Amino acid sequence: MTTTTTTGTEKLHPAVIPIMAIAAGVTVANIYYNQPILKDIGESVHATGAEIGKVSMFAQLGYGLGMFFLIPLGDKVNRKNLILLLSTLLIVALTGFSVATKLYQVYALSLLVGLLATSAQILMPMAATLDSVNRGKTVGRVFAGILVGILGARVISGLIADWLGWRWVYGVSAMMVFVVAILLKFFLPNVPPKFKGNYGSLLKSALALIPQFKILRQAAFLGFFTFGIFCSFWTTLTFHLSAAPLNYSTGTIGLFGFVAIGGALVAPWFGKLADKGNTHHSLLISVGMIIASVLLIKILPYSIVALIIAIFFLDIGVQAAQITNFARIYSLDEHSHSRLNTIYMTMYFIGGSAGTYFGLLSWKLGGWDMSTWQMLLWGVIAIGIVLGSRAPQPPPTGGEAE
Repeated sequence: MTTTTTTGTEKLHPAVIPIMAIAAGVTVANIYYNQPILKDIGESVHATGAEIGKVSMFAQLGYGLGMFFLIPLGDKVNRKNLILLLSTLLIVALTGFSVATKLYQVYALSLLVGLLATSAQILMPMAATLDSVNRGKTVGRVFAGILVGILGARVISGLIADWLGWRWVYGVSAMMVFVVAILLKFFLPNVPPKFKGNYGSLLKSALALIPQFKILRQAAFLGFFTFGIFCSFWTTLTFHLSAAPLNYSTGTIGLFGFVAIGGALVAPWFGKLADKGNTHHSLLISVGMIIASVLLIKILPYSIVALIIAIFFLDIGVQAAQITNFARIYSLDEHSHSRLNTIYMTMYFIGGSAGTYFGLLSWKLGGWDMSTWQMLLWGVIAIGIVLGSRAPQPPPTGGEAE
């Protein structure tokens, strides 16, 4: 297959980026399949609700560990080989999950699935390397694949479990990962690594990027609060929709994920703004949409039309801010994309966990009204970060930052 290299001397095969987007979505979805089927898994392994609830925690923990310990390897080893290795191990873990009969097996495999699913985050910086001219647009397409995977996982998991049982969720996923791994083997180019040091110095150099780049710090904090709002919203939305006066069923609530998927598909347009150098303008619009969406559902909490509009634009805002942040940080150092991604995404998922925690706390203290106030507060902080980043930044370096 004819593809591009980092030198840009060869033509990029038109199928490469779509395949990377699909692969990223198929991979990352594995972290979220468990959420709608926890009750079914718990019954099959004779676990209580409190015990089986930890499955989601282990999956997120594994993903977080992979963020820090595996993603930086994308700068040190051949990314294609690393992605294929992780995908192969993920297939094995998913197959094991589909036949697990003990609670400790489910815990261990959830942790492993989360750890290995981080190959999706290696595809992201690789996409930035393959097309430096349209970096924002290219990264946006791959990230849209990730978001569709995250948002669609709950719908797919529930449907398969209803038809065939929860074990088939992981069996089918193993087959899907196998298919995309074959496609990646034939289409993904070989990009030579730039980092020459050992693994310890690799992790140390990743941490050294934090004080080195102000833009990275700003992007990381902005990601913390925008993804925190996103997770807080989706966590408390279930309680809001299932309570009086709406009283929606679980199946009906899951359908709102389709609205969010539509927003995720629109968000890559903001990558084009970033490619034109309009990152500040893009971030202002993005965070503005987030705040406006939260205001709408606060003013009209029981209007389904308002809720659908808010979900659509909230998702566009969160994902557009993410895509713009990727375009910003990947321009800082051409040789440190994976390590830049490590710092940013680690902070991003910490923000998501914090958003979930404070969303649940706000719901407990004051229901939907308190939850939306919490999201608005985080939105104000986010817009403050954007306004504070308007000052001219030092020109990005092409050095190795190692």
